[in-house]
Amino acid sequence: MQGFSTRAIHAGQEPDPATGAVTVPIHPSSTFAQDGVGGLRGGYEYSRSANPTRTALQECLAALEGGRHAYAFGSGMGASDVLLRVLLKPGDHLVIPHDAYGGTFRLVDKVLTQWGVEYSTADLGDLDALRSVIRPTTKAIWCETPTNPLLGIADIAALAQAAHAHHATLVVDNTFASPYLQSPLALGADVVLHSTTKYVGGHSDVVGGALICDDDALAERIGTLQNSVGSVPGPFDAWLTLRGAKTLAVRMERHSDNAERVVEMLSAHPAVAKVLYPGLPEHPGHEVAAKQMRRFGGMVSFLVEGGKEAALKVCASTKLFTLAESLGGVESLIEHPHQMTHASVAGSALEVPDSLVRLSVGIEDVEDLLEDLRQALEA
Repeated sequence: MQGFSTRAIHAGQEPDPATGAVTVPIHPSSTFAQDGVGGLRGGYEYSRSANPTRTALQECLAALEGGRHAYAFGSGMGASDVLLRVLLKPGDHLVIPHDAYGGTFRLVDKVLTQWGVEYSTADLGDLDALRSVIRPTTKAIWCETPTNPLLGIADIAALAQAAHAHHATLVVDNTFASPYLQSPLALGADVVLHSTTKYVGGHSDVVGGALICDDDALAERIGTLQNSVGSVPGPFDAWLTLRGAKTLAVRMERHSDNAERVVEMLSAHPAVAKVLYPGLPEHPGHEVAAKQMRRFGGMVSFLVEGGKEAALKVCASTKLFTLAESLGGVESLIEHPHQMTHASVAGSALEVPDSLVRLSVGIEDVEDLLEDLRQALEA
């Protein structure tokens, strides 16, 4: 198999046969001429069903995750919705992380339960905790590793064994790690999910999602439902995501470099109560992360001494770290999960600490980032 960056730059992206263009064209057409009834040119008839630019992105994503099938969506939540409806029916049971992403929790708790799906939460870093909530009706285990925003780690290979022993499907949300840092399919996962809005796109200029799998029957069901409900990205969105994927490897190396320096500074700062980062030896998931990840990534969370008000003050005091939701772009972001990305879990068992601050460490000059955080912590 070719190296990661070679696949990122070339998979699905051969020069255009008509013009020799080395960049995949944007195909904005909604419909395609047919050579007689049913005579499709290249398999394209209508862009909800398939579009050449989207096909190029899907081939690239499949190659990056080491899968045979990939489907691109209009958002990560659109991908999540389609996958959950493919895997579950009324009366089925789902397991999600005890610190799941707020949007995932909202979709499960507010939408799927109205359809008759039941769910439990568990610390997926603890196999005994997982086994304690599995039921005969459990059809899927939904894993994030690292988790958002507490940076918890789950052992993908061990989860795959546990899931398959109960005839359940293991889904891994690989958004925080990206395909560069972690390969869930190779570790036994059945489906990989991405919010491609984040590290894959990488420039905070496009919203998208993706599902990647190896199983032909599962892939056909995903494709059929996606086409039926129309949860697809436009061709320009697909093109932007594909452009971002080309530089994923070099960006993830810089994100990781900068995050490690930020963690080092935060760990020694008296205004910081605790740093959450899987690269720290004291992190409970450190050994597993070191085994299944290339590096530890660009996401860092920390608890501020002084509680909620102190955390809010830090978030309001940075100048280079922009106060904003989302993550994975070239620019550094800071947010207060309790009132921002994870407000939807407030009052539930998944509620996050109100002294928690989450950083998406960008690729700026790291000394500038360190100085910005220092002055915010001391403001």
